[in-house]
Formats: sequence, C-alpha cells, structure tokens
Amino acid sequence: MDILLIVLGILCLVGGLAGCVLPMLPGPPLAYAGMLLLHFTDRVQFTPTQLLVWLVLVGVVQALDYFVPLLGTKYSGGSKWGTRGCLVGTVIGLFFMPWGLIVGPFAGAFIGELMGGRETVQALKSGLGSLLGFLFGTVVKCILCGYFIWQFVIALW
Repeated sequence: MDILLIVLGILCLVGGLAGCVLPMLPGPPLAYAGMLLLHFTDRVQFTPTQLLVWLVLVGVVQALDYFVPLLGTKYSGGSKWGTRGCLVGTVIGLFFMPWGLIVGPFAGAFIGELMGGRETVQALKSGLGSLLGFLFGTVVKCILCGYFIWQFVIALW
C-alpha cells in the first residue's frame, strides 16, 4: 500500500508543478495532496504543525494568485478604473482558459484605464503591471510546489 501512496504522491507533485503554469490544474493544492499521501504511508510522518503550515501556505498562495494582478495594476500607476477593470478581466478570463487568465487581467486593466480617461501609454503600463503580477504569482506557485517536491524527496531519502 505504501508504494501505491508514494506513486500517487509523486503523480500529484508532478501534476501540481504542471498546474503552476496550466490554469486548469490547481497546482499547490495538488502538490499538497501529494504530501498528504506521503504522510499516510508508514515510511514518513510529518508533524501536524508542518501539515497545517503547508495548508495555510497553499491557501495564501491560491488567494494571492487572484489578487496579485490587481496589485500589479495598482503599483504600476493604475487608477481605480484599471484595478476594477483588471478584476472584471480576471473573472471573464476564467471562462476562456488557459489564455483568458493571462489576457483577461491585462485587457481588463487596459480597457478600464481607457474608460477612465487615461492615455494609451498609461493604460498599457497598467495592463503590463497586471501581467507582471500574474507572472509573479506563477513564480510563487512554482516555488511552493518545488519546495513540496524537495520535502518529498528528503523525506524518502
């Protein structure tokens, strides 16, 4: 049974890493599931504190994944129009996966800024901020999944 759980855990970790860049897979939650599968074997027992901290990290990273493009818009000089446009673009982008998650926040921030009366250059800057925010969120998800993979390998070593 342990071998099956370890193999399933490895598949979850690989799927989780893929999910960092493929929006249809929930990357960090899938990787966390892999860690839980390893925990249920007789070979490795993680502490409850580790499991709880990892769960909180997964929750924070998943939440940030939706808000970081908004912050990117705000800190690149975007107005309330751009921030709201980014939010609307993100929601609409969810229906056009996978590219909708990249183009949606960018287009939403850009269109929002134009509707708010900004110049095209400033609107593009705001859209670029949302895109950079999305890319930052992707990097953070990859780091967390990479950490889970590292912990998995060390635990089995």
